[in-house]
Amino acid sequence: MIKAIFTAPGGTTIETDARDGLSLMEAARLANVPGILAECGGACSCSTCHVYVDRDWIGKLPEKDEMETDLLDFADEVDEATSRLSCQIKLSPELDGIRVTVPTRQG
Repeated sequence: MIKAIFTAPGGTTIETDARDGLSLMEAARLANVPGILAECGGACSCSTCHVYVDRDWIGKLPEKDEMETDLLDFADEVDEATSRLSCQIKLSPELDGIRVTVPTRQG
């Protein structure tokens, strides 16, 4: 199991364990993390699963592809360095302990 740690809007920390291969968005939904709307269900077409990845973890992720970059244009309060769509982050043992913060609003 892969541990993912979410800081929800308001500062509550939610830790969850998820199967290798699930997306970070799926892990958030299974753990009922507030603020992860995921309106498209993970199809990378809505930007409502936007998160800020902790700077210690951002370098362990693959680069954003063009579709993710384009969709982040529709997200609120994007941080070029740390904003990602959680549906595009596949959990793996290398990401065990990943920390992300959920924005106060989703676009």
